Amino acid sequence: MAYSVILMTAATEEEAGRLARMLVERRLAACVSRLPGLRSIYRWEGAVQESEEVLLIAKTLKTKVKELVKAVKREHSYSVPEVLSLPVKEGSRDYLRWLDESLKED
Repeated sequence: MAYSVILMTAATEEEAGRLARMLVERRLAACVSRLPGLRSIYRWEGAVQESEEVLLIAKTLKTKVKELVKAVKREHSYSVPEVLSLPVKEGSRDYLRWLDESLKED
């Protein structure tokens, strides 16, 4: 199996919680970790912006990434949400086995 870690940001804790729960409930991610207190500085619409955000880190199968991205884009408050997929090269066999089990469809 091939695995991915997905990095995303959300505007608020409420949105981050809603997105995280949605991804796990739909079995698009086995786990989503939320890290509040992120300060992002970025260029948007020709100006440098700064805002507080929540970082979300999702663990999933590579085969679920496209569907996960579509779901986040549909549910996110941003018109261009950050959704980046990073390949997992190695990991604990027990954890990867848990990922497989958690993402199985009923």
